Amino acid sequence: MFEHTFYVLMSFVFISFSSFSQNLTKTAPKREFRGIWVATVTNIDWPSRPGLTADQQKQELIGILEKHKANGMNAIMLQVRPAADAFYAKTREPWSQWLTGRQGLPPAPGYDPLEFAIREAHARGIELHAWFNPYRASMGPNTVFHESHITRQKPEWFFTYAGKKQFDPGIPEVREYIVQVILDVVKNYDIDGVHFDDYFYPYKVEGQRINDDATYRKYGSTFSNIGDWRRDNVNQLIRQLNDSVHHYKKYIKFGVSPFGIWRNSSEDTLGSATAGLSNYAELFADSRKWIQEGWVDYINPQIYFSFTRRVAPFGTLVDWWSENTFGRHLYIGQAAYLVGQRMEAAWRLPTQIPDQVRYIRANNRVQGSVYFSSKSFSTVARAAGDSLKNDLYRYPALPPQMPWLDDIVPNPPRALTAEAVHDGVHLKWLEPQKAEDGETASGYVIYRFEEGERISILEAKNILRISFEDYTGFIDTDTEPGKRYNYLVTALDRLKNESDPSGPVGVQARLP
Repeated sequence: MFEHTFYVLMSFVFISFSSFSQNLTKTAPKREFRGIWVATVTNIDWPSRPGLTADQQKQELIGILEKHKANGMNAIMLQVRPAADAFYAKTREPWSQWLTGRQGLPPAPGYDPLEFAIREAHARGIELHAWFNPYRASMGPNTVFHESHITRQKPEWFFTYAGKKQFDPGIPEVREYIVQVILDVVKNYDIDGVHFDDYFYPYKVEGQRINDDATYRKYGSTFSNIGDWRRDNVNQLIRQLNDSVHHYKKYIKFGVSPFGIWRNSSEDTLGSATAGLSNYAELFADSRKWIQEGWVDYINPQIYFSFTRRVAPFGTLVDWWSENTFGRHLYIGQAAYLVGQRMEAAWRLPTQIPDQVRYIRANNRVQGSVYFSSKSFSTVARAAGDSLKNDLYRYPALPPQMPWLDDIVPNPPRALTAEAVHDGVHLKWLEPQKAEDGETASGYVIYRFEEGERISILEAKNILRISFEDYTGFIDTDTEPGKRYNYLVTALDRLKNESDPSGPVGVQARLP
């Protein structure tokens, strides 16, 4: 993430990829993951500063959601636990300092930021994945901890590295605590996913060492070296969390966004043809194993490199990860924040991000993208956002299906009607009968066709609206007087399986 400093500086050879970009262009798929990270730590993306009123925070978040909906996004990764603190009310940890200005200080009575964010996202057809930092407990030595903060309750659970307090992943009680913190959200909020980024054991800082020797002596007797033990500690958390999340809510997706390189081929013959920082050796994160074992539903590697980054080219890493997904989803983390930066000429090419999307779409084993971060699309990456809005993401998309979690299709909506009145075409329907798994509908897709147009739900261009809420009505206000339209409505379950359509129903828009 932008939160850490990349210290692997790599030389490059300038090559323009715009010449072949059109060859990689693929028709926008109806299903594609289009995510955006919304970082709250140090107020990177939201809120713009600590201590805003609840109404100001709500308006800022609505603006963020509206911008990303217009750009074609269908998921946000909202950072709800930046440093053993909370952006939600139903928690055992204190309110975040980046929300209210002081750790432990609650916002206005009745305001739950996560609950609000979920509701507003779902109304716009956007999934909300709750983004947790599992091990970070502070961002620096000057943090003023609330008396309820876990560092004050259990100081023996932590080590300090580069001035930051960090949970010791080797302590079994630490892993259990983190799982329970996340389950507070799983049980109490209508989230679509649980998301981790790349922070497990800390990124190396010169002159610093991880002070976990005592923990290793106590718990690592079966391991011949501390590196393997550290990797196993992270593996245990990933495995335990995957089991726990799906035990309580099978439909919640669990995914991790590791650093872009698992291992280099010089370290392991299974690794990528790269020569950068290694997730496995330097961060003790065996990210390939998590997919291989089925402990995650998606992997979202941060491939924050250009096509021409010599020791870690974007295309090389996309290809490598696509060959190591083991049937799970692969979403590529893309560096919107690097657009226009001076270190590398490739990032000053306006085609860099669009060409990356085209490259991704040319690979059928990649299901989408996640961009870091939200604010970039209002600053350095505005042009890239325009390319998404006007071209690559011109039509909306449903998130890809996850049949290993749920492959039961809902029943279609019932009794669809359309009536033309003065303010548009009013659509109404009844929720579907329960499917085999007991689900009715958690959302709907509305399709509109002009008279004479082929009626089919296979393409995205006829999607009028997607919502991830169970409201059974819609007003189409964007109609031409006297023109005739046909409408279809399909039901979505929690994992976005789509029913057969109800309809079509035809109606002539009312004349003025």
